[in-house]
Amino acid sequence: MCGIAGIYSAKPDPQRAVAVRAMNNNIAHRGPDDEGYYNDDFVALAHRRLAILDLSPAGHQPMHDSTQRYEIIFNGEIYNFKEVRKELPNYNFQTQSDTEVILAAYQEWGPYCLHRFNGMFAFALWDKEEQSLFIARDRLGIKPLYYTETNGSWLFASEIRAILASGLVKKKLNRNVLAEFFMYQTVHAPRTLISNVNMLLPGHYMILKNGAMHITRWWSPKENYSVASQAKTYKEVCKDVQQLLTAAVERRLISDVPFGAFLSGGIDSSAVVGMMSRIQQQPVKTFTIAFGEKEFSEAGFAKQVANKFKTDHTEFLLKPEDFLKALPVALNALDHPSGDGPNSYIVSQLTRKHGVTMALSGLGGDELFAGYPVFNRSLKIEQYNWLFSIPAPLRRLMGSVVATLKPGIASEKLAQLLRNKDGSLYETFPVSRQVGLPRHVTALAGNSHETDALQEILKRELSNRGSNLPTLSKVSVAEITTYMQNVLLRDTDQMSMAVALEVRVPFLDYELVEYVLGIGDEFKRPVFPKKLLVDSLGDLLPDEVIHRKKMGFVFPWEIWLKNELRTFCEDKIQQLIRREIINGKYLAASWERFLKGDKNVRWLDMWLCVVLENWLEANNIEA
Repeated sequence: MCGIAGIYSAKPDPQRAVAVRAMNNNIAHRGPDDEGYYNDDFVALAHRRLAILDLSPAGHQPMHDSTQRYEIIFNGEIYNFKEVRKELPNYNFQTQSDTEVILAAYQEWGPYCLHRFNGMFAFALWDKEEQSLFIARDRLGIKPLYYTETNGSWLFASEIRAILASGLVKKKLNRNVLAEFFMYQTVHAPRTLISNVNMLLPGHYMILKNGAMHITRWWSPKENYSVASQAKTYKEVCKDVQQLLTAAVERRLISDVPFGAFLSGGIDSSAVVGMMSRIQQQPVKTFTIAFGEKEFSEAGFAKQVANKFKTDHTEFLLKPEDFLKALPVALNALDHPSGDGPNSYIVSQLTRKHGVTMALSGLGGDELFAGYPVFNRSLKIEQYNWLFSIPAPLRRLMGSVVATLKPGIASEKLAQLLRNKDGSLYETFPVSRQVGLPRHVTALAGNSHETDALQEILKRELSNRGSNLPTLSKVSVAEITTYMQNVLLRDTDQMSMAVALEVRVPFLDYELVEYVLGIGDEFKRPVFPKKLLVDSLGDLLPDEVIHRKKMGFVFPWEIWLKNELRTFCEDKIQQLIRREIINGKYLAASWERFLKGDKNVRWLDMWLCVVLENWLEANNIEA
């Protein structure tokens, strides 16, 4: 796990080496173990190393192949690199690293080498002979890669801030996506909150050659889901899922440094910890955040799991005053703002402080095994699709009546659904994923901005072969390509790497993902939470964990915002009010209503304003 940065242009530029060094210095937190550079007339490459495999100096990057034709900078891990290496008997390997396996594989198979890799990665490979730069990102988007073009040069890096640190790119807010940020607590790739800075989409690669850029998609859920489960019994499918998940966990235990696992006490993290305990001999190091506010704390369930598997368990009671001290550092670690970031920072910081350099996470289980309410809701909407045969004016009237008789967020979303033109996932899923209601977003940020990002993504991901997926798998694809990739994975990367911690996600092993996406609704239907996953695990987990109410890793934000964090938040909100990018009067009134307990103003509406303002200040962004 590392950080990468680089600049390519078709003409020599003496400032390129200086700029790329500034970029690399900006992401020093991602790789405290080593740094390296490569420069020639067309490209400058930089690398920050967090050594996980092959800790020797031989793992230094940029790394060249045995012929010295290629140079590579690589962020991530290739879990099956030993298997791929065996397929390359003619290559003269100089190291034991997975980085050199990428070089050898590219030399042998070109861009098609990506299909051989099982891992998480973002890398750039310079071909000195062809004078072309090959930049690729993993299938599910676990490792990030941002890029921009300015004055005939292309800049790319693991973080946006590295690109901005080059001094070659304007630090200008992209106002066109501001409403999207307030609506979905993020901006969806390829766009970002910085004008003209984009994110390379998951499962894509880019080639820069002769001063031109070409982007190709090499993997997608809709083109690569498996039909291997068809004609199998439920018992056989459960066995397959268990074997695939076990293999995914086992692959991710390859490490030359101390490792552990996040343990929330939910099904997903508990399953990962249980499998780790079965695979390895020594006790698993597990880490849990606890709260004094019992209704938010999952620590009791985590302790049950820790006791069952005899883990080396660390529980940290997070008090509001402790969080307040950590909050400025956590917020300043945000490369791209979101509403969830500090949650990931706190557990990553706790884990790293206890000498662990790599940790496994249960991220992805909800998306893959129908763990969110939207999965059941989508099945119900299918059953009641006849409602959309009712004339639109009458449906709008029905929605207005419901919202009037029973005011609240749920009624408002129901009214919004009834106003949709049909009950398709294209129309209903964006409503489910909204964290900011349209009326609030319009009042705060105006109605001239783009707010249809999710519909664009769904049309891209569920067209053609994607339309043949089972309903629950369509929802999985929707969740994976929106919230998971653009909030959960991005937050996990930037917050864990802020403390130099590598996080691995077994549920996003591509072989498991492809298999589960092809399973029919009749096997995956969530009669109880994540039934297919639970049945596949057998007796691995305690019943108390399986059948408890889902909580999620959520801090007691509403309580803290009105008390211990009030002064901090109020200061940020007042500064945002002075800017021209939002409706200051509306925000001021909303904050006062929130403090007085108005249930129509949610804590997340206010928190996103705090996060945005802090990010603008910390990065000196021109708004």
